[in-house]
Amino acid sequence: MKTIHKLLLTLLLSGTAWLGAQETGPELTLDRIYNSSEFRAERQRPVFWVEGGTAFVTIERDEKGADQLIKYISKNNKSSIYLSASAITPEGADKGLNIEDFTLSPDESKVLIFTNSSRVWRSNTKGDYWVYDFDSGNLSRIGKDFPSSSLMFAKFSRDNAFVAYVQGFNIYKEDFTTGEVTQLTKDGDGDIINGTFDWVYEEEFGMRDGFSWSPDASKIAFWQLDASDIGTFYMINNTDSVYAKPVPLQYPKVGYDPSETRVGVVDVNSVEITWIPVPGDPVQHYLPAMQWVDEDLLLIQQLNRKQNELRIYTYSPSSGDLQKIYTETEDTWVDLRYPDISSNQWGNNDFLLTDNNTSLLRMTEKDGWRHIYKISLKDGSKTLLTPGEYDVAAYYAITGKDMLFSASPDDPAQRYLYSVPLNGKGTLKRLTPDDFSGVNTYNIAPDGKYAIHHHTDAESPVTTRLVRLPDHKTVSVLVDNKVLKNKLRTLDRPSVEFFQVTTSEGVEVEGRMTKPSGFDPSKRYPVIFHVYGEPWGQMATDSWIGLYDIFLAQKGFVIINMDNRGTPSLKGSAWRKSIYRKVGVINADDQALAAKEVLKWDFIDKEKVSVWGWSGGGSMTLNLMFRYPEIYKTGIAVAAVANQLFYDNVYQERYMGLPQENPEDFIEGSPVTHAGNLEGNLLIIHGTGDDNVHYQNMEYLVNELIRQNKQFRMMAYPNRSHGIYEGANTQRHLYTLITNYLLENNGMTQ
Repeated sequence: MKTIHKLLLTLLLSGTAWLGAQETGPELTLDRIYNSSEFRAERQRPVFWVEGGTAFVTIERDEKGADQLIKYISKNNKSSIYLSASAITPEGADKGLNIEDFTLSPDESKVLIFTNSSRVWRSNTKGDYWVYDFDSGNLSRIGKDFPSSSLMFAKFSRDNAFVAYVQGFNIYKEDFTTGEVTQLTKDGDGDIINGTFDWVYEEEFGMRDGFSWSPDASKIAFWQLDASDIGTFYMINNTDSVYAKPVPLQYPKVGYDPSETRVGVVDVNSVEITWIPVPGDPVQHYLPAMQWVDEDLLLIQQLNRKQNELRIYTYSPSSGDLQKIYTETEDTWVDLRYPDISSNQWGNNDFLLTDNNTSLLRMTEKDGWRHIYKISLKDGSKTLLTPGEYDVAAYYAITGKDMLFSASPDDPAQRYLYSVPLNGKGTLKRLTPDDFSGVNTYNIAPDGKYAIHHHTDAESPVTTRLVRLPDHKTVSVLVDNKVLKNKLRTLDRPSVEFFQVTTSEGVEVEGRMTKPSGFDPSKRYPVIFHVYGEPWGQMATDSWIGLYDIFLAQKGFVIINMDNRGTPSLKGSAWRKSIYRKVGVINADDQALAAKEVLKWDFIDKEKVSVWGWSGGGSMTLNLMFRYPEIYKTGIAVAAVANQLFYDNVYQERYMGLPQENPEDFIEGSPVTHAGNLEGNLLIIHGTGDDNVHYQNMEYLVNELIRQNKQFRMMAYPNRSHGIYEGANTQRHLYTLITNYLLENNGMTQ
């Protein structure tokens, strides 16, 4: 459910669009946003640091539009061709490979290129891999005897002799020199999953790549999931043939057991597997992280089913010794990598290691704030590195004697780079200059001396720079989005303000308001509350508002985003954890009571109040329309969870507990429970191929609204997933539908 929050922000912030007729002038249209390339944003393509950080390699196009790799020297940004398009053109092909991603071998003598990808679960993680060898000048396809686009997570061994990958739920290694392929696991069949994960592990823990070479290249540690008892949810494809086709999906619903999970170590020479004896029921737990410390030591993280206890183990393959070194418990839930707008490590649950790999860094919320501790691998002793009454947003890297991380002690809408000494005795130092007010994120070089710096604020799309650290001096602007910014200057643009309101319950809520240009405080404007409100997303951030909000403001709306309790705002642990077992209740109450304060402003038309949201925001929209019909007159809920018992077990149980123990909380928080209170105008939208929030939610809600004799409108997008983006013209159609409904029910014209 959190994935759509990221996807929606990406779509709105980027302004990416299809090619089409160009229009001009100060007024936006939906065609200009969704059917043209007029406002296309530039983005920095993947970067791979080389030579310890003194240089980096990235993907660029040559004069013919073909992908190539370009190397940049960090200190001066001088460039040279690292790998030309002609060098990666397969024999007999008329063009080079399309580089979707790439990695280098540990000695940087080979490049592994990922291309021709296809979707697995939520992401394109299956494809073809090609290796270019700088020493020989040869280009070869890995796993050439397997079907096209069927390999996953190929990676080099540390000795550069082999590459390993997943194919058909099994792990293989391949010898570069001889081409010999060795199958390391043999029981993978879809129910048994080796080296990768099921749907829910990918969605909720960000886990896709499920194996790792040991530093000495003698072993591979890997996950195995037994999903044979996971229930199958069937989506229906009605449009691709005369007869409907069921689309099966292994999907563990809330209250149902997850896959049985274990971690094994396979000897790549003997192909013998040793299973690590992690204590407890292998079904009633999760193993969300595993990493090598050295050639004979693994770190393993274990969460219990309720996700309120984290255990960290060390394991020695040579001796079989398993030691629990750390336990962390919460009355609510324990997070791994915390959801935050500045975190660029989604799916990487590994710890940063320090002190010659004798300590790890762990973010916890045990003292009321989110802080970073250094934890000894030997005895679990802790050293607080970030004392003070503020939250760490995300940590990035260790450099010399310091740790670099993101925080914003003074404004939860913003993010900046800070450093603290690793000995726990120094003071907090901000590295991001004052010139970069807003949201700043970083990709830091291994030596900590340079970084790729991304900056945005409410009125500016992202700019990317290469900066030197710790003085944060700009070496070069990599992506300036100058063309987009110049186009934006031609528009009739709204103003953006940040505010705070205090509800009748004494809760201080931050908000962001977008006002129409030429705003007249003596007039009354219709208002749209754009909501999310669950633990995976923050809305009132100082990041670019995007084209659609500009468009709505040009139509005469005031747009409000607010962050209620339970959202990942940097306001302390109590703020974030207060939503436990109250999803759909405390967040809806905060939004509604804060909206009441906004409606006291003279320039807001209290009779023209709309709310809309997607995924968790769709659920919020329904709860607000049903629980507070006296406030909200029009609502649009996209891809909403109508009944919390229909969502996946990892997400819903993390924040709500087990329904076997507190079913009343799930019932109270589910929008469908309160559907009989609907009074206003409601439009519900869903994709029938949504593998995340199933279309089942829509039909279940529709049945209840019919039973309650409540009138509403609905739109089903055939075979579209949670993002409702597949197919020609889908985005333009969707946003036209949303816009027309808002205008129609607020007495406005297109």
